[in-house]
Amino acid sequence: MACLLRARNPCYSLMRRIRIRCMSNVPENTVYSGPTSQSSTKRVTLSQLRQKHRASQPITMVTAYDYPAAVHLDTAGVDICLVGDSAAMVVHGHDTTLPITLEEMLVHCRAVARGAKTPLLVGDLAFGTYESSSNQAVDTAVRMLKEGGMDAIKLEGGSPSRIVAAKAIVEAGIAVMGHVGLTPQAISVLGGFRPQGKNVASAVKVVETALALQEAGCFSVVLECVPAPVAAATTATLQIPTIGIGAGPFCSGQVLVYHDLLGMLQHPHHAKVTPKFCKQYARVGDVINKALLEYKEDVINGSFPDAHHSPYKISKTDADVFSTELQRLGLDKAASAASEAVQKMDTTKSTSEGKQTK
Repeated sequence: MACLLRARNPCYSLMRRIRIRCMSNVPENTVYSGPTSQSSTKRVTLSQLRQKHRASQPITMVTAYDYPAAVHLDTAGVDICLVGDSAAMVVHGHDTTLPITLEEMLVHCRAVARGAKTPLLVGDLAFGTYESSSNQAVDTAVRMLKEGGMDAIKLEGGSPSRIVAAKAIVEAGIAVMGHVGLTPQAISVLGGFRPQGKNVASAVKVVETALALQEAGCFSVVLECVPAPVAAATTATLQIPTIGIGAGPFCSGQVLVYHDLLGMLQHPHHAKVTPKFCKQYARVGDVINKALLEYKEDVINGSFPDAHHSPYKISKTDADVFSTELQRLGLDKAASAASEAVQKMDTTKSTSEGKQTK
């Protein structure tokens, strides 16, 4: 009877709905009733990039291949984080981008997705994972989003088959970034890492290819290693943003490889020479090398770890009992080592405290 009365009471029904609402993480005012993110940060969207482009606000993009780098990009507020196939060179030590596999790219993508919560995440389609057919391209792109946690993909080149692949991926509901000019996956045809657009025919081809990628539905196009006037003409022709790397100052945005701009000195081709187009904003490699040499020396001379870096203690009473127990077990050498360690740590601690007092 009490249950029936509560059911007929409109106030009780209202309070019950409010209580359920307070206990639920289901969004109240959305088209779909799925759970919302518990994070207060919001990821950069294609709409925001279009707004920046319309307002002539430069777009920033940097590569990342692991969780720590992704966190740094996130903290810096970079617009786009590119998980590039350049990982083959700067992380895996290959001479080109060709050897990296889809499975390896997915590992990098997942690590970056865990660290970069704000930038738009774009993942490169690895060489050999999208050239055979449009179906293969779509399948690979789907895996980059579902398994890699990416928001969009990037593919290189502008041959008819690449244009068809880009269009198919877009029609599958996946955002695509194009890439023209120097396309590292095509070095077999290009004859190496050679700049493009240096003559009339090549320059016109850059513009035409970029236009074809725009027509295919790409939301942006990377222009790599082309003369500034060619990049300017391409940018003026397109209605989508251009992202330059070695393409001068007239693009809609810029991208650099994480290791290059930080001066990590790990790139096989750039161990001694930074790319001509890259500005080094730090010499992190020098700092790393210095730190490693200091660590090695400290270990060799016995100054590391000292008492300050040996934080886990055992009381003198327990240490004495421990030594006695070791002796009872016939481990006299171990008992002596434990007793000597206690004495040495006490001496080191006293010396350290004395220095701090002075």
